[in-house]
Amino acid sequence: MLSLAPVAAEDFEAMLALRIDALRESLERLGRFDPQRARERLASQFEPAAMQHIERDGQRIGFVTVKPLADGALRLEHLYIRPGSQGQGAGRWVLDGLKRRGRDIHLAALKGSDANRFYLREGFVPVGESDFDIDYCWKAGAA
Repeated sequence: MLSLAPVAAEDFEAMLALRIDALRESLERLGRFDPQRARERLASQFEPAAMQHIERDGQRIGFVTVKPLADGALRLEHLYIRPGSQGQGAGRWVLDGLKRRGRDIHLAALKGSDANRFYLREGFVPVGESDFDIDYCWKAGAA
């Protein structure tokens, strides 16, 4: 059974390790894996109030960070699932919960990451890109 649980400040190291596990293969493929940069990036975005652990049967398998935008849309900043737990529906379950809020959802995914196929399957549309990321949007009224 999947559930969400609150994040506390002392969860940072465990969440960093999970994020590195989830991103490592894609970042190595792009020649951009750097544990220090991963630490700095998560630290700069670490807001426990906007974050939740994703748990399966009481075991932490991932985390999600969602923030409201000024226009009422949502910004999905992080959605990481531990590699051994990927492909089992947890990411879709999180997105389904966000979609039920009835707001547009914006996110960026690392170019070359398998996450791009996932977001496209889930109805997200590319709306831009930067050097390393592809920006996506899911429109609440378009589903």
